[in-house]
Amino acid sequence: MAAIDQRPLAGGPLWPHIAAASRAWLAGRGLGLRDSVVLVPFSALLVPAREAFAAAGGWLPRIETPLTLAASLGPPPPAAPGLPCGDPVLDRLNAAALLRQQPWGAAREQRDRRAFAHIVASLVDAAGAFRQAASVRAPAEREGFWAAARAALPPAGAPGAFEGLLLRVALEWAAQGGAAATDRLFEYQPAAWILVRIGGSDELAEALPAATGVPGLLLDADAAPASDRTPERWVCDGPEQEAQAAAAQVIDALNAGRSPVALVALDRGLVRRVRALLERQAVPLVDETGWALSTTHAATQLMSLLRAAASGANADVRLDWLKGWPPAAAAPAALAALEARWRGAPPRRDADAAAALWAHAEAHLQRLPARREQSLSAWLALLQDLLAADGSLDAMRADAAGEQLLRALRLQTGDAAWREATEALSFDLAGFTAWVDGTLETAQFLPPPAAGAEVVLTPLARAIGRPFGQIVVPGADHRHLGTIEAPPSLIGQALAEALGLDSAARRRTRQRLAFAQLLRAPAVALLRRRADGDEPLAASPEVEALVLAQARAGTPLPPERDWQPLRARVEPAPVLRPAPSAAADLPPGLSASTVEALRQCPYRFFARAVLRVYEPDELDAGLEKRDYGTWLHAVLHRFHSQRVPGDDAAALARAADEATQEQQLDPAELLPYRASFEVFAPAYLAWLAAREAAGWRWLAGEADRTVAPAELAPHRLGGRLDRLDSGPDGALQLIDYKTGSVAALKARVADPLEDTQLAFYAALEPGTRSAIYLALDDAKAPLEIEHPGVVGATAQLLDGLAGELKRLHAGAGLPALGEGRVCDSCEARGLCRRDHWSATT
Repeated sequence: MAAIDQRPLAGGPLWPHIAAASRAWLAGRGLGLRDSVVLVPFSALLVPAREAFAAAGGWLPRIETPLTLAASLGPPPPAAPGLPCGDPVLDRLNAAALLRQQPWGAAREQRDRRAFAHIVASLVDAAGAFRQAASVRAPAEREGFWAAARAALPPAGAPGAFEGLLLRVALEWAAQGGAAATDRLFEYQPAAWILVRIGGSDELAEALPAATGVPGLLLDADAAPASDRTPERWVCDGPEQEAQAAAAQVIDALNAGRSPVALVALDRGLVRRVRALLERQAVPLVDETGWALSTTHAATQLMSLLRAAASGANADVRLDWLKGWPPAAAAPAALAALEARWRGAPPRRDADAAAALWAHAEAHLQRLPARREQSLSAWLALLQDLLAADGSLDAMRADAAGEQLLRALRLQTGDAAWREATEALSFDLAGFTAWVDGTLETAQFLPPPAAGAEVVLTPLARAIGRPFGQIVVPGADHRHLGTIEAPPSLIGQALAEALGLDSAARRRTRQRLAFAQLLRAPAVALLRRRADGDEPLAASPEVEALVLAQARAGTPLPPERDWQPLRARVEPAPVLRPAPSAAADLPPGLSASTVEALRQCPYRFFARAVLRVYEPDELDAGLEKRDYGTWLHAVLHRFHSQRVPGDDAAALARAADEATQEQQLDPAELLPYRASFEVFAPAYLAWLAAREAAGWRWLAGEADRTVAPAELAPHRLGGRLDRLDSGPDGALQLIDYKTGSVAALKARVADPLEDTQLAFYAALEPGTRSAIYLALDDAKAPLEIEHPGVVGATAQLLDGLAGELKRLHAGAGLPALGEGRVCDSCEARGLCRRDHWSATT
């Protein structure tokens, strides 16, 4: 067994010191440099280490990480079917299959699939922790580790019996796993091992000299103070200011020539904002942290395909998929016509192309059988064929996120262990969709580096030991720089410490050492915010420890400084109230809603009638009160237009059923409204009988009318009348059905000249002598609310409208009023910029 020689590294240039110390130690023992191996903790340190040894001249040692050295010695051992291998996706499949073999496991999955998935994840995490701890020991020592682990587990029947059972399963499953990829290092025989410790111990690397009998040198950068440089400390008023401060620090460092710059990712939400600010200034980055693969465009499009193929997928889901489907993207006119048809718009000239597009799309979706259950392997093969058929597979291969997605789902690769695991698991389409979603959620997307990037977004542990000109650390508060992830949920703190697993204490030590190593950089900026919403944030314990250490050493750190953004003088540019003129673009036809919009706010009329801006309805929104009103209109019209002497109650119920079928409404969604209708129906028939006894008769319903009053030329009025009745003296009464508030209807007719709708409809039927709103959705319904003096109101409406149109044709503006309750729900509010007008406009 060879002894390992341990030496601390003092402050100053790290890698030149390592190169010099290595050469001197090897020369003193007569060992060859080129036959020695230098092991660094992670791959980002390979370049600075090789550059430092090359600068000294002569032969270079082999400079690797444990993983890169193991990979260079041969391919990784094949995964054993059914056993853990470190691949999270495959391990979860195998763990689920293992638990299903137990009666209690199968029962739990049937009872609660989400809880079962959580159990599987806990089992995989615990097994991974055991395997990691075993892999850093020489193969000859592992049987002793497994025996010690078995002895340390809580006895059967102890509190938490189920968790104890899972822990034993995890331990035995991990113990059966095959050799780790790094096991071949214990057989490798270089001239010497030179190990670099920075940011904490690497147990695997430091075990190699004794295990292989090869002389070893451990150069410990953690054993001495890293630097006497003083970091800048900034405190901000909130997350947005902190993001601005971090972006400013990065840009200032680049402008000063302190590149490359490390941006440490402690708070992912904050760093996303910093990244957006830097991209706005055209600052390219290298992102070493990545984000969930499920959030990429490639993953979103794949999930939209699977959801669109589901049985009962609604039109919104299918349209979402179609807008990214290559054949639909190549036919935008047909896709637009199909969307218009689904939204209920009048047929367009591309209707035939739209129908052909949907037929093609529907046939494509039907290749994913919604109700058939088949193996995961068959689903993945079918998915690959489907993506190849429409060109999506080639597009994914050409996209960084798409290529990583294909690897995550093994659509292009897969060994024997993968094939066996996927053959043993069966899903229907819903289960397969859930599996794909979960897999993409756990996989990380690492974007390719931007060309010429001098800013590196990296975790704290990967920022150390690298030749950064400046390191910027936003989120240096007690929540983000100081919080340590707990061990796997099945492994308690005491057990982790007893078995030498990766415990919270070890992670805390590594974080503290990594933070100390940051101070080797020429410049470091630490930023934090005072509060996150209503929750105050303190400085990180790591920063406080540094402050105390410096104070004890007699070199106190300067206090935190309030960050103030640079301010530039900007000349005021008031946002004025719009008042466009549309003399040549006024619509020839006016409806009741456009006339009412003109009276409420001329700019709203401009948006609706001239620009024709409307908010599209949701394709498959749940049934709303408005839908109930539309249905009830149809029911009453069908009842009256088909009415024959007989059983009116049965006829009204039949009309309700026919209207439901005609409008293709879901009876389950309509059920609450149908219950209200059952109460309303007898009351309506009683009201109708009394009305007919008084001499009133239904004359027409859902009647389209168009008139062209001479005073409005060249404009015409058009609309649909809910109902016309004739009275005992032959006079016409106009009836407008309403399912809204009775109080609101009474308020509308309280001032006859303010009610536009009934007056407008009366203008469409010149013989009208009276008009009422008939409230249909009230405890006392049906309830008549009469418009007093509708004939006079109609005349005044036409007179006023003629004057307004004359002014508009002469070039008068259509100003945005910005007053009244109409602004609260106006779809044109963002267009008129109501919320941005200057106070003086």
